[in-house]
Amino acid sequence: MAIRQLPPNLINRIAAGEVVERPASVVKELVENAIDAGASRIDVTATAGGLQLICVADDGAGMSAGDLELAIERHATSKLAGDDLSHILTLGFRGEALPSIGAVARLVITSRAKDAHEAFQISVDGGRKSPRKPAARAAGTEVEVRDLFYATPARLKFMKSERAEAAAISDQVKRLALAHPEIAFSLSTGDRTTLRLEASPPGLLDHGLARLGRILGADFVEDALPVSASRGAVTVEGFAGLPTLHRPNGLNIYLVVNGRPVRDKLIAGTVRAAYGDLVPRGRYPMLALFLDVPPDEVDVNVHPAKTELRFRDANGVRSLLIGALRDALGAAGHRATGSLAQDALHRMAPPSSMPSPPSGARSYQSYARPPHAGLAERAQAPFEGVAAPSADMRGAATEDETPSGYPLGAARAQVQDTFIIAETGDALVIVDQHAAHERLVYERLKSALANGGISRQMLLIPDVVELDADAAGALLAASDELERLGLVIEAFGAQAIAVREVPALLGTCDVKGLLNDLAGTLMEAEDGDGARTLSERLDHVLSTMACHGSVRAGRRLSPQEMNALLRDMEQTPFSGQCNHGRPTYVELKLTDIEKLFQRR
Repeated sequence: MAIRQLPPNLINRIAAGEVVERPASVVKELVENAIDAGASRIDVTATAGGLQLICVADDGAGMSAGDLELAIERHATSKLAGDDLSHILTLGFRGEALPSIGAVARLVITSRAKDAHEAFQISVDGGRKSPRKPAARAAGTEVEVRDLFYATPARLKFMKSERAEAAAISDQVKRLALAHPEIAFSLSTGDRTTLRLEASPPGLLDHGLARLGRILGADFVEDALPVSASRGAVTVEGFAGLPTLHRPNGLNIYLVVNGRPVRDKLIAGTVRAAYGDLVPRGRYPMLALFLDVPPDEVDVNVHPAKTELRFRDANGVRSLLIGALRDALGAAGHRATGSLAQDALHRMAPPSSMPSPPSGARSYQSYARPPHAGLAERAQAPFEGVAAPSADMRGAATEDETPSGYPLGAARAQVQDTFIIAETGDALVIVDQHAAHERLVYERLKSALANGGISRQMLLIPDVVELDADAAGALLAASDELERLGLVIEAFGAQAIAVREVPALLGTCDVKGLLNDLAGTLMEAEDGDGARTLSERLDHVLSTMACHGSVRAGRRLSPQEMNALLRDMEQTPFSGQCNHGRPTYVELKLTDIEKLFQRR
């Protein structure tokens, strides 16, 4: 077949396949144009998931008659002053969006420049351009896109449901609105307005949280931690949710680079690394981070949709983000999300005061079952015959300890030998003793490792543990690492391990169970991400050790031990969640408890 030049209408439709993936892609391109035009207000309307109509109106700079005609030509842009693609200061710069949209839909653009006396309109229908004509409009631009993909009906087969497409549009508008809090936004389906955001005053950390709360929810406002750091000319600001505030997907991770919302794999992976074991596996934190990088230090021209970036100093950016997030999370101390208490109170409410359960939910009658046999007796049982406080639960309570003297209060009871009930000046605190002590032991092990090594205690008689060949091999291959962590092992026959020394912090623990879990952790690391750093690998091993060296559920504690645990939690970073990301305590305000009993 001979080589031939493709006709312009086919070229435009091919280009549209790169730029216009779905209705949300159209919304993204048009809103970015409005932002680049200096708009202070942007109104978006989308019907039938954007397939029937998309309309984006702004009060920006607008276009002259000549600019309006050039806007629908390929590779025509007002956003590059010269030919330097290494210094991009705008969101759109390729000049492909409008002609690509016009190639697959019915496009009408009405615009009036701010200093002009009249507006003009131009249209493109499936690639066919119409002459411009006078129109009536205030300063700014309005772009209407109707019957998206009618010119390429095969593309319609790949669209999702109207609801899914509408959700994608909403997500796109929220991300752009979050990136530009100085602009007012609205999103409408034609029948109703689903999102309305007023412009926020300057100052992200001072005024931006209220705006972010409209997008990420009230829970985020209550549990957001300010993030601020810089390294050279690179700065990061924003808010990160407490580790106990997490979601089943990454949709609530908002990342903005130089005013551009991105879904960059480097940054997303960095966020996960910064939270580490503070968030449960398969769950994702909530945060909004704004990164400012010199334009020549980042390449935004990597992908047609401009959602991926390439940093000149990727390791420097990663290090800055991890440091900033860990500083913010560490400063939170033992804090846990307040929504945990609301969930608990909702479950505790008597059936008469609760609304009817939603369809498919379990009956509220399940909450009215009689309490577990012996619960009251065990909660009130005297603290007699218990073991002495362990070496790592020091700082026992004083005689005059009062509930209001400490953030987590004073211990009042132990329920089911698992949960500590403490009283503060205005709340009741329920602590999971195993989860809490697990975090404490883990942080002490990490601190000891960072400060010269973990002290070891020698076993009088080596503990010999039988394992399968793979597990034994994984442990022996990591014996040098384990020795650094205070665990000294050696081969004992073909499928057995002899344990000679253990970390002193673990005290007496189930050595066989520890080795089995450590082997599983090590083999999982080998089968998973091969790029896992040594520090991350060691953290996983330390976490497994801490689990075996902590106070177990089912152990009776003395009042001194319980209060010592509370005091240690108050002084230990990240103690609001265990090594697996689960919360360690729930705080119930007395005012909310009084409401349960209709005293308020």
